[in-house]
Amino acid sequence: MKAQRLFQVLGLIDEDLIDEAWTYAPAAKKPPLTRRMPWLRGTAVAACCVLVCTFGFFYLVTGGFRGMGSYAETAAPETAGDSADAGSATSEEAESNSSGGSAPNFLSYAGPVLPLTTLESDTGLTAERALTFDFTPGTDDDGSPRQWGAQVTDHYVLTNPTEADVTVTALYPVTGSFASLGSMAPQLTVNGSPAEAILYGSSYAGTFGDENDRDGSTHNLAGPYSWEDYAALVSDEGYLTDALGDGPDLSTPVIVYRFSDFSAPHETYRAATQAVEFTIDESTSTILSYGFNGLSLDAQTGWRRYDYFVPDGIRKESNLKVLVVLGEDISSYTLQGYSNGACETAIDGVTCTVTRQETTLEDVLQELCRTELAQYTDQTQWPELSQLPLELHVKAAAELLTEYGPLSDAPMDRYTDGRLDDLLNEALFMDRVLYLAVPVTIPAGGSTELSVTFWKEPSYDFAGSGTGREGLQDFGVLTTAGSNLDFSSQTAALVNGSGVEIWEDDFGLVPEGDAVSLDLSQAYYHLTVRPVE
Repeated sequence: MKAQRLFQVLGLIDEDLIDEAWTYAPAAKKPPLTRRMPWLRGTAVAACCVLVCTFGFFYLVTGGFRGMGSYAETAAPETAGDSADAGSATSEEAESNSSGGSAPNFLSYAGPVLPLTTLESDTGLTAERALTFDFTPGTDDDGSPRQWGAQVTDHYVLTNPTEADVTVTALYPVTGSFASLGSMAPQLTVNGSPAEAILYGSSYAGTFGDENDRDGSTHNLAGPYSWEDYAALVSDEGYLTDALGDGPDLSTPVIVYRFSDFSAPHETYRAATQAVEFTIDESTSTILSYGFNGLSLDAQTGWRRYDYFVPDGIRKESNLKVLVVLGEDISSYTLQGYSNGACETAIDGVTCTVTRQETTLEDVLQELCRTELAQYTDQTQWPELSQLPLELHVKAAAELLTEYGPLSDAPMDRYTDGRLDDLLNEALFMDRVLYLAVPVTIPAGGSTELSVTFWKEPSYDFAGSGTGREGLQDFGVLTTAGSNLDFSSQTAALVNGSGVEIWEDDFGLVPEGDAVSLDLSQAYYHLTVRPVE
């Protein structure tokens, strides 16, 4: 199967629709009831990242893959105590903790290793599964050893007891985000030979509104927080169907106002700002923005003012600035320059060109997603994101828009401003289930081997969090949830484990020991380790 890459050059601007922008001193009006600066959300996130880095390690990973459009707190172990050394354990303590039990709810949850399934049901195939956790140390950027995560090999032997060949589409699910694919680097083999997989992405795996939200607000992302969350998702046939499908219908007609050819007296006003004002009926018009820094509005009158810092070629800021109108068009608008983003002191000399065009939501999202992905080309942290198939990003963004954003029946507070910059970026970093699809033929009376190897990020608590579990790394495995396969056996083994000590384990693993058999009636197993200092 070959992936269809939906890259195309979009000719969006109709030259006949160009209106020359002008400076305008607006008439006095009632002060806005709300002044929103969506870009402050990014500032807050950056501040949080600095805080986390101060306390310990904050880990974000890279991404990239081929894609295709569609198919049809519990407490820490008692030995932890309350001391400063609570995150460490002697070998005797580790052995005493290996009896199993529920895994602690770590502050950063990476999700479990999930079992292979097939697109087809009732195939008559049986399966043997052999899992291996490889704790060979990696390296930091400076070349020093770093014991972080594990290399997982999930090996399957599919046996066909029938008298006819059976061809199935094998689906291997992994937890993560589009941005994490680059570090996971999953490699699939069929009968020992590399196999090219098609990538599918499910919708966001969590919800909205966490413990920091009050009065039912939904400003924050929430979860998934446990293996039960993932077990429920992969066991839901609708979730898989949506993952393999085309996504929402994007043929909705829209009107795009595009701002370009910027000019401002930057020598006098370093933060010169351009604002566009208009009034809408919120019951008949929905406005989405991209490239704007602030929004002021009066919910009673429908008055709105969108503003952006005029590009000066110095600040790293997108030159693509658009307003997307769904429903009734804007009847008129005014433009005004200001000395800075507070939009309090009007100035002359701020100009731009505005173009208006009628198009579809699909064309707009394709252009904006392409712009978002292109920014990662020379980016050092997530360079592979620039190679993410465009259709996967468009679909993920469309799902957010229609399920949780301004185009849904009950939009989340997080997206009510209609700021596409945030939404398109979050679509790349949200937790979801990613499916790697590959066709496999199992001969009559024979077997076919399929193996997936990938780096698995652990669940962990941030250093300085005070949980007593700092320094621990946890890995979980679902045995059968969401799989169509009839498993005859499953085993697990741990190799190259000299750099870690087992803190808690219900597999019964021993470093460099024989593989242990798993009880298929037990839905979940987990292993918690601590790097040896």
